[in-house]
Amino acid sequence: MKIWHKIASLLMVACLLIIQLPIAAGEGGEPEITAQAAIIIEASTGRVVWEKNADERHYPASMTKMMTGILALEQMNLRSEVTMSPEAAFTESSPLGVLAGERIRADELVTGMLLESDNGAAVALGEAMAGSVSAFAGLMNDKAEKLGMKDTHFVNPNGLTHAEHYSTARDMAKLARYAMENPQFRDIVCQKESIIRWEAPRTKFYKAQNTNELLGKYEGMTGIKTGWTNAAGGCLAAGAKRNGVELIVIVMKTPTAKDRFKDAEKLLDYGFEHVKMTRALSKERTQRKVWVANGVQASAQLYPARDIEYPLINGEDKSRYSLAYDVPKVVSAPLKAGAQVGQIDVMYNGQKVAQVPLLSEGVSSGFSVGSWLVNTFSWLIERL
Repeated sequence: MKIWHKIASLLMVACLLIIQLPIAAGEGGEPEITAQAAIIIEASTGRVVWEKNADERHYPASMTKMMTGILALEQMNLRSEVTMSPEAAFTESSPLGVLAGERIRADELVTGMLLESDNGAAVALGEAMAGSVSAFAGLMNDKAEKLGMKDTHFVNPNGLTHAEHYSTARDMAKLARYAMENPQFRDIVCQKESIIRWEAPRTKFYKAQNTNELLGKYEGMTGIKTGWTNAAGGCLAAGAKRNGVELIVIVMKTPTAKDRFKDAEKLLDYGFEHVKMTRALSKERTQRKVWVANGVQASAQLYPARDIEYPLINGEDKSRYSLAYDVPKVVSAPLKAGAQVGQIDVMYNGQKVAQVPLLSEGVSSGFSVGSWLVNTFSWLIERL
């Protein structure tokens, strides 16, 4: 009996020691960060992994430039020349040093703005797209509304402090996720440095350094954008990808500039420990058929643009996910190989969280009996 009493006593002591041990964030505890607001999302679906005051309004500082950058990439001829206005040239904190009257290509300005966080470059791009800063702010707010950024209002293209220029961690995550779906944006923000060249004077150049200190330091880092003002504190949109899992982290209002990077590392570590991917569909093994009118064949095979995987958060299973095919009944030839014809919607709890394009095999225009019948009875096929 004495032996059992000793064993029981030892077990009790061990349990008490375990209870008193601090729990690390990666072992089930909450991440401890200095930011007043933060969020972690899984990039392919936008699902929230963890959040802190994510709907609290704060100044976004230079994270604003994600919006300026993506609008420039979508709307501008990137090879066009931009002449620097006095207003743009004399904007505070413009390390590129583009002087009034100098000319520089739009793509160089976008790169310099996103890497060095040049405020004057943002003004120049806004003026080139809309004629004035105020008009460009209108474009920014229109885009924000389309992206579902419900608690965001922009006044300028660079994030310099203004009482009516605000956003939230949740909204910034939506913007970062959207911007990172653009290959050009993604290619820019992952660069540690880039040579920015002028059109006039032709001999002028600048070696831009990315302000994101996690690039080359944190495994899998993909970008995205830093931000700092005295009023905003430290801000950071950070993305990273490991083992098929891609995460986006937003931190807002850290006490110091260094704290934003430390917080982002903690949040990314937490996210990678709590998110796993599972295969749903293989693009090689998945096909869908669509009827073709006016073609050399009556149907075309469709295949997804990429494999489809479900992110599983905190050990959940995949039962809440489903796939919905959005495909027209009839299309007309010619179909270029690789052209998008419909999409697969990824649903979570009945809500669409992602979509994957369905691409077609090539079909030439011409005649076939089957395709003629499709064309003749397309009205009936559409009703089926």
